[in-house]
Order: sequence, then C-alpha cells, then structure tokens
Amino acid sequence: MNGLVMLLPHGFEGQGPEHSSARLERFLQAAAHENMVVVNMTTPANLFHALRRQMTWSFRKPLIVMSPKSLLRHSECVSNIRDFLSNKGFQEVIDDPVFIASKKPEVKRLVLCSGKIYYDLKEYREENQLKNVALVRVEQLYPFPQKQIDALIKKYGKAELYWVQEEPLNMGAWWFISITLGCEKIKCIGRKNSASPATGYKKVHEKQQREIMEKAFDVT
Repeated sequence: MNGLVMLLPHGFEGQGPEHSSARLERFLQAAAHENMVVVNMTTPANLFHALRRQMTWSFRKPLIVMSPKSLLRHSECVSNIRDFLSNKGFQEVIDDPVFIASKKPEVKRLVLCSGKIYYDLKEYREENQLKNVALVRVEQLYPFPQKQIDALIKKYGKAELYWVQEEPLNMGAWWFISITLGCEKIKCIGRKNSASPATGYKKVHEKQQREIMEKAFDVT
C-alpha cells in the first residue's frame, strides 16, 4: 500500500511519440483487484477532487493521472469555484451537458471518451451544429465505473455505442473497454494500429485527428 501519485504527459498534440503517450494501456494491463486508480480527466475541479480523495481515503493506493499538456491553456478547460466546493466530490463519469436534463434524449450515437479528445469532439460538434451525438466522459478508467456507464447506456436507449480515442487501436484504453463492455456491444474509432505511439509530422497528425472527428460523427 502506498499513496504514490503519477502525473504523466498524455495527449496527442502533434509533438511526436514522447509527448503523446504515457502508455495508458500498460497501466490498465497492470490494473486488477483494485490495486490502483487510473484517471484521464477533463476539468480542473475533477483533478482537485481526485487529489483530495487520494488524501482523505482511509487506505493508500497509487493514483495514475493522464495529463494532457494542452488542457493547461485550453480556454474551455475551466471550472467554476462552486465545482471545487461541491459536495459531489470526484466525478467518475460526466454526462453530456447538452442532454443531462433530458430523460429520453433523441440521439443516434452515444460516444464514450476520456481526456483531451473530449474537447476536440465538442468543438467539432459545435462547428458543424450536430445535435444527434452525445458525448460522455469516462474520467476514471480503473476501477471502471460500470454502474454509472450502464445507467447512461440505458438513458440513451437505442443509440449506437462507440468508444472514441486518440491513440492507435492497439494502444490506449480500447482493449480494456472492449473486454469490460463487450466487443459485440461497442465499437471503436481511433488511429490505425501502429508500432509508434504517434507520428512526428504535424500535418499527418492533423489529418489523422480530422479523420477521427469525421468518423465519430458519421451518423446516417
């Protein structure tokens, strides 16, 4: 037992392999019997609550934090002061704010994602005025918040279920998600299988990122 906290750079921003991947998949491979906590968060308040929870727990387990650099300066990656003071504490899953008040939202696709890519998906949806895709953030990957995810799948009814990630399909959280939720139940959108975590060419990176966005919202 130990309270080790690791803040690891992780986010595909076109800066090459070393800047892109903290090897999320390797931590998830080592995660079992609730031996650690693996998170990939999208808000400052959730980071605060994750660190606070780490200190207030009556036990000690390592906390692995995927930390995208670009979110340090992202204009939308902000939290209201009341989010820090909220009694809700750490949010393992964050429902789509657009549909959070709707009991039976009319969406054709439910996208589960984690970390920085949420803001790319959100921006693409707003720019193209798309209203039939819901974006749900899985802030804690392990231990997996199964009950919360099941409740949201039920909420969005017959919507197609997708996992969207920046990483190549042979990396990231996809294999873990597919085992946890079942391959027959969820599909994945991400970069093609690769030997390298990321390309070192900005234009190639942007092309790959654009393709992920287009596929994520390709709803007929």
